[in-house]
Order: sequence, then structure tokens, then C-alpha cells
Amino acid sequence: MSSAIRAASILPARREDIELHTADGLRLVGELALPVDRDPVATLVCLHPLPTHGGMMDSHVFRKAAWRLPALADLAVLRFNTRGTTSVRGTSEGTFDAGNAERFDVAAAIEYAEFAELPNIWLLGWSFGTDLTLRHGCDPAIVGAILLSPPLRTTTEDDLARWAESGRPLTALVPEFDDYLRPDEARRRFAVVPQAEVVGVPGAKHLWVGDAETVLDEVVRRVNPEVPVPLPSTWDGPMETGDASAYADRTVAAFADQPMPGDPS
Repeated sequence: MSSAIRAASILPARREDIELHTADGLRLVGELALPVDRDPVATLVCLHPLPTHGGMMDSHVFRKAAWRLPALADLAVLRFNTRGTTSVRGTSEGTFDAGNAERFDVAAAIEYAEFAELPNIWLLGWSFGTDLTLRHGCDPAIVGAILLSPPLRTTTEDDLARWAESGRPLTALVPEFDDYLRPDEARRRFAVVPQAEVVGVPGAKHLWVGDAETVLDEVVRRVNPEVPVPLPSTWDGPMETGDASAYADRTVAAFADQPMPGDPS
């Protein structure tokens, strides 16, 4: 009998705790999720939101991607905590550096995916993770990138020019009511990247609460277009239930009084 796929549903996958090792000597904790009985068609390397404001490898869209997409879309999902970031998986060594030294973290994740011979590597950045993607992720090993709620806070024109020159696919999913960058302004900013696709998402906000399924559909549409979307909302087979209560203190509301890096205090 089919069961509804809910927010905490965990579909079958081969899941492995992994460690990444950076060029500046740090150990980062993460997880790799693979389809149970077949090779993945493509790979998502997830770069999470701002850790000073609750972002981590288990931020809800990435958690749902890892819990669903190996089974529903034949994807490998690699998540990890950038330096100094904590989740249930553990704490990565090092200290948050506002996206600067994190270049080593991005490189280590791509290197791991290459070493593991994971196919068709895509970067999936969210918020702070989109700046990491644009600043440090235009690597010959990747196929392209998908950006969720890009604020373009620390991305420079040179970074965008590098993507333009590379020709690699770049998709930005931009919420209609984003706190930092809304669709019309995003189209203007990304116009310097001819191949960039800006997709405005009606009704959505920066954190994608209530819109994770829309995000996953749009990701799969680009990364494995052979899979029909929208993705199924039910599953006929074994399914576990995750415990999201561990993240009750990691919501954006818990960080409402915390200034953003670089903002006046």
C-alpha cells in the first residue's frame, strides 16, 4: 500500500557518513546518499545557508533532497557542514570565515565527488551557499549549478563574468517575496551571464517553507530531465520517519536579532 511522503519521510538509500579534508588542514563532516540498487545518474553537492543564522547540512530543503531524491530521481546527494558549522552529524573543524576560507571547503567537496567517481556533478547552493557557489564553484569538474534564494551579497561582477565565460548552466530559483533579491532585480543582475536562467517562484519566501517540493521538482527537472515532475507524493515501499525536533533552535526566528556578517551592529 502506498504511503504519503511527508516532511519527515525518509525513503530508502545507501547512506554513508563521510569526511572531507581541506587543503588548509581541516576535517569537515558530511553525508553521501546514493540510490539503493543502482548507480546515480547525477550528483548534487549541497552548499548550505549561513551558519551564523542556523544554516547547516540539515537545513530543510537539503534534508528532504537527501531523504527523497536518491529513490525518486536516481541522484546522489552529498551534504556537509562548512567550517565551524554544527548539525546532528557533528561539527566541522575550523571557524566561519564569511565565505572566504570556505573556498577550501567547496574545493574539498568537489574533490571528494570526483574521487568517488560520482557522475555529472552539480552544485546546489542555498542563500550563503549560492555566494560560495558563484565565488568558488566554477570548477572544471562540475556540470553546472542551481542557486536557491541567491542574495548576491558577496558575489562580484568578476565572479559572474567567470561563470559567463565558462558557459556552464546556471539556474537561479528566486522567491517572489525574497528578503534580499527578488525576481526582477535578479534578472537584471544575472543578465551578464548569458546562459543564466532566472526562475521566479510565485508566493515563495527566502527559506522555502512550504515550497520544498517545488524546489526539488525544479532541481530534478534540470539535473535528471528523464524523471517526470512533479515528483510522486506517495511511496509504495519501506519508509522511515526522521526526527526534525533537533532543529527547533536552528530556525531563522532564533537568529532574528543576530546581525548579518558585514552589516552594521
